[in-house]
Amino acid sequence: MARELDQGGVERDVAKIAMHLDRARFTPHVATYCAKGLRYEELRAAGVPILHVPLGSMISTNCIRCVLKFRRYIKEHRIRVVHSYDPSGAFSLPAGRLAGVPVVIGSQLSYRDLFDARTQHLLRLSDHFADAVLVNCEAMRRYMIEDEGIAAHRVELCYNGVVTGEFHPAPDAARPDAVASASLVIGTVCVLRPEKALPLLQEAFAMVRKLKLGMKLLLVGSGPELPKLQENAARLGITGDTMFIPATREVATWLRAMDIFVLPSYSEAFSNSLLEAMASGCCVVGSRVGGTPELIGAQDERGFLFESGNAGDLADKLGRLITDDTLRRDLGSRAVSFVRDNLTIEIAARRTADIYQKLLERKTGCRFG
Repeated sequence: MARELDQGGVERDVAKIAMHLDRARFTPHVATYCAKGLRYEELRAAGVPILHVPLGSMISTNCIRCVLKFRRYIKEHRIRVVHSYDPSGAFSLPAGRLAGVPVVIGSQLSYRDLFDARTQHLLRLSDHFADAVLVNCEAMRRYMIEDEGIAAHRVELCYNGVVTGEFHPAPDAARPDAVASASLVIGTVCVLRPEKALPLLQEAFAMVRKLKLGMKLLLVGSGPELPKLQENAARLGITGDTMFIPATREVATWLRAMDIFVLPSYSEAFSNSLLEAMASGCCVVGSRVGGTPELIGAQDERGFLFESGNAGDLADKLGRLITDDTLRRDLGSRAVSFVRDNLTIEIAARRTADIYQKLLERKTGCRFG
């Protein structure tokens, strides 16, 4: 279950896992509060059944109706595992427990301080209903144990996986018209939210843009920060060198148009966009937060890390990559190999199914498969 099925990393995780689970082991169903969006259409096209639970408030008579609808669906389809993603757990974990589901699992794929105080409180209450909490990197595992007080044996680690059939290098592919004439493209793909720290990327780009004539900054995504980012581009004098592209299904095409991908976030767990950029052959730069060092390598094995919030440090890293084509290509190649060997969607789906099976066998005493 997820709150929404539109753009965003959590929504992408839900859709990918649902579409890649081994059907010989599990038949996936997806529940959501909002029956529309990019991932909603993907799941429908893939034939994954979707339950619309139109929950507006946890404190309402409608919530009772949603719990009953959820319970009926679980009984009708003999659901054995309820797996919630982030805030949807406040509803689906207790509702699943009330419906008698053998295994209920929460997921925490981002730091909780990004949510409002009420949501954080509800999530901490819902933790008590979960047989396990799934996290997507070691940094989140430590956070849930040390900061949120979850017992270590209840925290399950499953790294995100990327669809390498979609995200892969294509060095001979033509760039989209918006950046076709660029000498070098620095960019990112994300929902335009404050925690992504995109003004920092703009500042760093303004510092280095004269190092190579004809460079472009490419920002792909939609969100509430767009007007501020457009104003900031004008303030920094980079409007003519900046391309804003709304959220799109053609993410792979835009990633392959980037020479350098930057993830400047001040809060990040294990970024799907960064993972997809690495799979696509981009040379990557990320802030030293959350699970980003696990992806890039703590010693810059597969890209560069910079100190979060430090535009000068980011500009320094970008400058080295802009002026050293060999280094840029080498880091991009290493990133592709690492992802293909360790972080495909097939690996993630198999690990997820193994977690489901282990918990089912533990709770029911029956062996599956």
